[in-house]
Amino acid sequence: MKIQDFVVLDLETTGLSVKEDQILEIGAVKVQGGEVTASYETFVNPGRKVPERITELTGIRDEMIANAPDVETAVRGFLDFCGGLPLLGHNILFDYSFIKQAAINARLDFEKEAWDTLKIARKALPDLESRSLEALCGYYQIPREHAHRAMDDVLETLALFRKLEEGFSEDHPEWFAAAPLKAKMKREVPATEAQKKYLADLIRYHELDLEPEWGALTKSRASRMIDQIILAHGRVEKRQRTEKK
Repeated sequence: MKIQDFVVLDLETTGLSVKEDQILEIGAVKVQGGEVTASYETFVNPGRKVPERITELTGIRDEMIANAPDVETAVRGFLDFCGGLPLLGHNILFDYSFIKQAAINARLDFEKEAWDTLKIARKALPDLESRSLEALCGYYQIPREHAHRAMDDVLETLALFRKLEEGFSEDHPEWFAAAPLKAKMKREVPATEAQKKYLADLIRYHELDLEPEWGALTKSRASRMIDQIILAHGRVEKRQRTEKK
């Protein structure tokens, strides 16, 4: 019997680190009674430029996100869309972690159970060389028109889940039990003005080709950047710091 009610989620992000990167695009569909009943799709303005490598991978450019909602607005919309339904995704913990970090930053609760097509495929198809979404779609001949765009990946993940379910759920029902998602996050706060000033002083003094996204800079990110610069180049001496002003 098909699993009936859940939300399929996929994100595009500026990179792979929850602490360093931001959401660029959210795609989701709601499945109720075994059928897709609604969708949620939005670009997200991350407050920084889209890295060139991400544009090459996804096709998402700065002008496409310029007027998009900020991450809190977009994630609030997704949480309202999702409601109490469990999640489905390919390597779902990655997407969940980004959503949960944004939710915590906005003082919102977000705890979910989920099915992960990657984990199911590892058990069901252990001999495949790769169990990436691309490889699994190729194995099952699921068409891929716009890879690495959120909504397209959502629909492909749903199709993949149904293929796995059809092939293995009767003999291995335990593989298709939703499991709680676990990701420990701390609320991020904006960098202080003192941090920004000292970071700017370091960059200027060491003549570094570095331009932080000041508007999106968090306190923890600023601390890491300061530590990295000091480790690589040294501190700014008080006298020299004054002379550089």
